[in-house]
Amino acid sequence: MRKVLVALFFSFLIVAVSQAAPGGAVRCGKLVDVRAGRLLENQLISFDADGTITSVAPAGSSLPSGTIDLVKATCLPGLIDVHTHITGDPSHSGYAGLGISVPRSAVTGAKNARLTLMAGFTTVRNVGAAGYSDVAVRDGINAGEIPGPRMFVSGPPLGITGGHCDDNLLPSEYHHVAEGVADGPWAARAKVREVIKYGADVIKICASGGVLSKGDQPGTPQYTLEEMTAIAEEAHKLGRKVAAHAHGTQSIKDAIRAGIDSIEHSSLIDDEGIALAKQHGTYLVFDIYNDDYILQMGEKAGMLAESIEKEKKIGRLQRENFRKAFKAGAKIAFGTDSGVYPHGDNAKQFGKMVEWGMKPIDAIQAATINAADLIGVKAGAIEAGNFADIIAVDGNPLENVPVLENVKFVLKGGAVARNDFAAK
Repeated sequence: MRKVLVALFFSFLIVAVSQAAPGGAVRCGKLVDVRAGRLLENQLISFDADGTITSVAPAGSSLPSGTIDLVKATCLPGLIDVHTHITGDPSHSGYAGLGISVPRSAVTGAKNARLTLMAGFTTVRNVGAAGYSDVAVRDGINAGEIPGPRMFVSGPPLGITGGHCDDNLLPSEYHHVAEGVADGPWAARAKVREVIKYGADVIKICASGGVLSKGDQPGTPQYTLEEMTAIAEEAHKLGRKVAAHAHGTQSIKDAIRAGIDSIEHSSLIDDEGIALAKQHGTYLVFDIYNDDYILQMGEKAGMLAESIEKEKKIGRLQRENFRKAFKAGAKIAFGTDSGVYPHGDNAKQFGKMVEWGMKPIDAIQAATINAADLIGVKAGAIEAGNFADIIAVDGNPLENVPVLENVKFVLKGGAVARNDFAAK
């Protein structure tokens, strides 16, 4: 009887292996080589059953069976946004956000994850979400239960009492404190351990004041150098990187000296801060599109009047410092602060990056190889060993970067999420 069961087991195993997905291939009429900054003609990208690219080579006269033929399209690696808020929405701005429960945030996140993927962003880093709602969305995507990008998430962001990462909208009788608040080096270390315990892939902190918070100023330091050093040491010891919200000049420099991995917003960075970023290899992330949305739509979305006034003072300075940092050779990764503006519009930032000093290839590299390097993911370039994350558009993004706002094909990990070309 035992021999029969063993034989049946191996027969089932053979059937299962034979029925496994065989992988596939995509033929691209044009392919952006993001490392070299050039277009390759008529390329065949092959990938295995695990959704990993196995080869990239000129396509022959005959294609493998089942090849997705995008002969009239231009292919690029799946895009990466390193600063998103998937569980947020512009309609949750200001006091309206008090009515949004954690479960409701997770539902919103599921909706926004799909919009983000359909826009061609196959990987995101989510930096800040209440109640670990971003952990829930990530896990749902990984389980195949909902569509969305590959997510690296922070859970609740860490900050000081009354700071940008606290919740300052309720009066004192509620005694409400945001779940990421931790004052002092050892409390901050404990909070790092806590968020990792509950699923954080990355640690998000608030080093300075912010725009969309109540009662503080973007340029004001919040976490101290001592506190940020403790956070960076603890996170790195536990295998996590740290992203620091930092508009303020001194906070940016303190965060870099503390060993933080990326500076988010970077609005008031000065020449010394840029030099420090280059010296330490720290990535700078400038969300230079959403200034337009805040100033044009912020009041209608319910943003606080003080927030709109703060944005008026800081938005253009951020863009000017973006240009200065890029010209100086600092490392820049693509991050948009999606959730401040509607999800799915992430690619609108490419045009702003070009307007403020980059060439299209520079902006594309920020959202591919640079972003992948910051996150530490095998993506960002169409090459063997990386995830089979491929998008396609009409036109040439190296000459006209806004074509990335109209992605028509999305492949994530070898699985087709969108193919508008198939209808033609």
